[in-house]
Amino acid sequence: MAAESFLSRVVRLGGEWLSSSSVFELANGLARLALDSSAISKLSSSAGPEVSFSIPDDLTIEETRASVLVLLNNLLCLSSSSAFAITQLYDVFLNLDESGPRSYKFQDGGVPQQNDVDYYSLAALDGISALLDHGSSALGPVADAVAALSCEALRADLSCFNLTDSGDGSFAKDDVAVASDFKVFFNGSKLVVNSKNPTSATPAISRIPAVYGNFREVCRLLHYRTRVQLSCAAFRAGSAEAMSTALSSLALALYNLADTSSSRAKLLLDSLPSDELRSILGAQRSSSKIDSIKQLLSYSQAALIDKDYIRSVHQIYCLLEAVRKTVCWEATVAFVSLEGGGIIAAVTESKNPPLSAPTGADKKKGERRKKVLGKGSSALMQFIKESLLSGDGAANETNSISASTLFEKWAQDFLFFLDPRNSRFEILLEKLKDIVASNESRRLPKLPKGTRDFAKEQMTVREKAFSIIVDVFKRHGATALDTPAFELRETLMGKYGEDSKLIYDLADQGGELCSLRYDLTVPFARYVAMNGLTSFKRYQIAKVYRRDNPSKGRFREFYQCDFDIAGQFEKMGPDFEVIKILTELLNELDIGDYEVKLNHRKLLDGMMAICGVPQEKFRTICSSIDKLDKQSFEQIKREMVNEKGLTEEVADAIGTFVKERGPPMELLCKLKRKGSEFLENIESHLALNELEILFKALGKAKCDSKVVFDLSLARGLDYYTGVIFEAVFKGSTQVGSIAAGGRYDNLVGMFGTKQVPAVGISLGIERVFVIMEQLQKDRNETMRATETEVLVSILGDDLSLGAELASELWDAKVKAEYMLDKRLMKHIGRARDSRIPWMLIVGENELSQGVVKLKDVVATKDYDIPRSRLVEEVCMRLNK
Repeated sequence: MAAESFLSRVVRLGGEWLSSSSVFELANGLARLALDSSAISKLSSSAGPEVSFSIPDDLTIEETRASVLVLLNNLLCLSSSSAFAITQLYDVFLNLDESGPRSYKFQDGGVPQQNDVDYYSLAALDGISALLDHGSSALGPVADAVAALSCEALRADLSCFNLTDSGDGSFAKDDVAVASDFKVFFNGSKLVVNSKNPTSATPAISRIPAVYGNFREVCRLLHYRTRVQLSCAAFRAGSAEAMSTALSSLALALYNLADTSSSRAKLLLDSLPSDELRSILGAQRSSSKIDSIKQLLSYSQAALIDKDYIRSVHQIYCLLEAVRKTVCWEATVAFVSLEGGGIIAAVTESKNPPLSAPTGADKKKGERRKKVLGKGSSALMQFIKESLLSGDGAANETNSISASTLFEKWAQDFLFFLDPRNSRFEILLEKLKDIVASNESRRLPKLPKGTRDFAKEQMTVREKAFSIIVDVFKRHGATALDTPAFELRETLMGKYGEDSKLIYDLADQGGELCSLRYDLTVPFARYVAMNGLTSFKRYQIAKVYRRDNPSKGRFREFYQCDFDIAGQFEKMGPDFEVIKILTELLNELDIGDYEVKLNHRKLLDGMMAICGVPQEKFRTICSSIDKLDKQSFEQIKREMVNEKGLTEEVADAIGTFVKERGPPMELLCKLKRKGSEFLENIESHLALNELEILFKALGKAKCDSKVVFDLSLARGLDYYTGVIFEAVFKGSTQVGSIAAGGRYDNLVGMFGTKQVPAVGISLGIERVFVIMEQLQKDRNETMRATETEVLVSILGDDLSLGAELASELWDAKVKAEYMLDKRLMKHIGRARDSRIPWMLIVGENELSQGVVKLKDVVATKDYDIPRSRLVEEVCMRLNK
């Protein structure tokens, strides 16, 4: 360890936080350790009782040094430790070597001795975890690059990399990122193919996005856990269990990575043209290696279950090294497959003709192959060749060795080259970073999660839906309203119960704290109060925002279509109308079967009281009940009992009520029969009377067949005071709730002096779009993305003529486009692709005759009409 004094990198304990990189460098003698004198001066100067610890015999010197280092760091962060003990342990660290003692004793004035915790074991767990954190983070980009070279060598089908982040949780973000990075390597390659059929790729290729994406995700989790442990001097109860979760995931992710890497290497080996090549390279890696990796995985998981954390983390450390060797073997075989023949010819000077001296034709073929590698792959291969043929790889002394020895040497050189301890490894990582970030193809920009773009066909569906929705709203006398996309934070807070955590907060601007609107109802109530309105019927179609972690079908940004009635009206009149509007909307949108679940907040409150729920827990229990459409009652019961403090008896009583659902009048009669507990509660009795008025009105309007009275419906928003309802799609497309609403009599009063009762409905239009698009696919329907009625086709390049004719049609309110091209079939193809019904064709013949040719694209009939009657004839045929 004397060489330490010459190291330029110094890690000063007590003066900076310990990182995984620092632990790795110190454990491998790549940096020098020093103690911060100011930290030492703050410790106790007295020596305490004797403390001892033992280092397990099977730990490597790197693991041992990492363990003692973390123990030293942790003790240094404890004010109760003694300076004497720190100095002793510092000497132990400096003198650790392979042949040194494994047991130590030293005096300490304050090493914690509670709960029989083995603090060396905890430090060892964190220290070796730091080595794993650094090693796995370093392995990730290398494994990606090697797999990309294998794909080139195997002429792989890249269909599995055709992933894009739609923003709705359809793909794991890391899977998409892996696919994007790999495309950078393949850019411009003539070796790989893309059949656009994800099932055509072999498993060793098709598994890459998922396996390597999962590896990235697991590495992030381990990094987070390790950083927490190293930064807080982690003598904490439960810290080992928390770390073991990340370690277990890492072990499995490493095994999966090795499995796919080994599979690709074997495919490459089988594809080599020479038996001698296959024999030589196969000898570098026995087929049992993946079995030994599987055994290490098994040992590590068994040790974790037994809570033998040091043994487990040591096995994972060995597993990481075994996986690195597997990736190195894949790199060797891929490199030989892509470039081996040419390099062997260069370095052996025809000493092994059958294997290494390709003919002139073969050389030209090799040269062509180099040119058709992807740009990223080419840059990487060039870097590898320069490294292997330089002094670093020691491949420049191969003039007198056989091909067999050369390949063996390459395998060893790759182990050295891809070792994080190697001085050139950081250069390799920088090279890979440059390739991914700076390649000409660049990565495609991505959407934020929970958002999406809408193409022209989708916009056609949206515009059709919006047209229907606005027509229904206006039919009921509503006027349009628009409000800002963001409100003062105080306007939104306290209105959404437990969902308030999903509000998007914005940065402080000039002393105002603002948030993106969560819905359109609270801004509507604020508008009514600000303007002193006592009666208002409005609709609004606008985007709202949720700070959610969206799964498939859920979004962070989406449209809502709201209809609200505010003011004093006949009892249940507005409630009836909004439900009637809801059924009209869903019927006219023609989405298929649906049902409207309906309940009453006062009935829920009465049910809570009857079951014995404390009043202060009414809302939080309703929030649990509201999850019954996604979870079983047993799950909800556990939440109510274990997390929200209800007794099992009360939870069971709630269970008997929330299972009640059925036709409105039928269930209402059951709840109102003589002796019903609901009639004895004032709130629930009032609710039942209001529901009776509502159900009779819905029956007369012939829309009660779509309504289901459901006592499990418990809309979670805090502002509801009366009727609540939710529309659920019953078709095959799983989208959940598509509309919801209810009465909120107290919300407007929160912003002003007057209480203005209101009731409203909100249509989740994004989910409706999903249904409509799926129905369109199922019916094999195609939507016209454009409403163009006439294509003005100029057979030439006379822009002024096209401008003249198109402008005449535009002035006559005809929807027209113009196109300049000498080839008639180009015009016809454009009209057919865009499904434009009419063409106005003008070429030299038509100009000389003073006519234009009007073509019916569908019927394929042509009509010559005088130039002077152009607009009149077109309008007549379009019935304008």
